[in-house]
Amino acid sequence: MDGTARMWIGSIPSFDPDGQGVVLAVDQASSDPAERMVCVLLNRGHEGEEGVFYLLPHDLSARYERTGERLRVSLLARWDVLADDLKSHPAALRAHLAGLPRDPGHDDRVVLVRRETVTDFVPPEHDGIPQSVVLIDHVGGPVGLAELVGLFDAQESGITVVAATPGH
Repeated sequence: MDGTARMWIGSIPSFDPDGQGVVLAVDQASSDPAERMVCVLLNRGHEGEEGVFYLLPHDLSARYERTGERLRVSLLARWDVLADDLKSHPAALRAHLAGLPRDPGHDDRVVLVRRETVTDFVPPEHDGIPQSVVLIDHVGGPVGLAELVGLFDAQESGITVVAATPGH
């Protein structure tokens, strides 16, 4: 599947109408095992205030890389965290974990999803920390950003804000 069709620079009006950032779609029913692993990690939230769950950067993080006019976003996870979460999932999904590429800058991390697009957008930084990436998880194959926002507004998809780590 073409990853560029599942990455946008935009805003989610019901979430942050004035925000401009990177939005990625992940499909819970994807045929890509690594994308399904991202969805497994999205269920790993740690409860802060009652009913509010946080996804910690050591569970799932994002990294930006720029090459010329191309912006690439990678979703990274610690191998041991992912292995632990996959224990209750089918063996076929667990078998793909060993084949995931290791992150060259952090050997304890694997690269789950890598998407890129041509854009002049440069994610802003605050105190050296890059802007977070917004993930919209849904079921049903590739759809556009407007459809994803509609699914979220109808409470048929979820939004997760994933912390971005500085590149290496």
